[in-house]
Amino acid sequence: MLPGIGVIGTPASVRSYVPLLKSCGFQVVALWGRTKEEATGLSAELDIPFCAVKVDEILLNRNVDVVVISCPPHLQSAITIKALGIGKHVLCGTPAGPSQLDALKMVNAASYYPKLMSLVVFGLRFLPTIAKLKQYIDKDYIGDISICEIRIHYEKKPKEHFDWMCDETMGGGVLNTIGSNIIDLITHLTGQKAVRVHGMLKTYTKQTDKIKGIRKSPVMISVLRN
Repeated sequence: MLPGIGVIGTPASVRSYVPLLKSCGFQVVALWGRTKEEATGLSAELDIPFCAVKVDEILLNRNVDVVVISCPPHLQSAITIKALGIGKHVLCGTPAGPSQLDALKMVNAASYYPKLMSLVVFGLRFLPTIAKLKQYIDKDYIGDISICEIRIHYEKKPKEHFDWMCDETMGGGVLNTIGSNIIDLITHLTGQKAVRVHGMLKTYTKQTDKIKGIRKSPVMISVLRN
């Protein structure tokens, strides 16, 4: 019997990975949502038998063995630490948290419970293109790597509402949401850890017709490796 899974969060990606988990034989038994309507609607859509608006009801559910956390980053650290403390395995989405301190707390908790699986899921390293590039690098087709230049081109539609992605203190901003994945890719491809990161980012459009709150991103990217 594969372990039961409890999902914390209701982002659009849930509709992708819940069916995938079920197709692999896992039982997704519980779902947490920010509001009752959100939790009830999505659990019915994905055929998840239990839903709640209190995180503890998911974590303490005896049928939940693995907690998949995919909620706003400023909430993830506390939920991860609590889940590990009561003996649950944890898969956490990216970005793990709004700051290095939040990530460090999660690392310390994971180290304290070494028998429990605790992973931050950087999904880009599993893309077929990245896997092929990794093979070429490992087989020395490219040679010694001294500079990594990464360019990102994408069209992003304006948001309908202000949410965590507009606020750096909640873990939002392009630098945190995309930059953390870039750093992971460089580490994955080169086998070298980043020891210091620096970069600069400017938010030119502070407000939009649909978002009246102040949109601000942190200043940060160049990566120094050991």
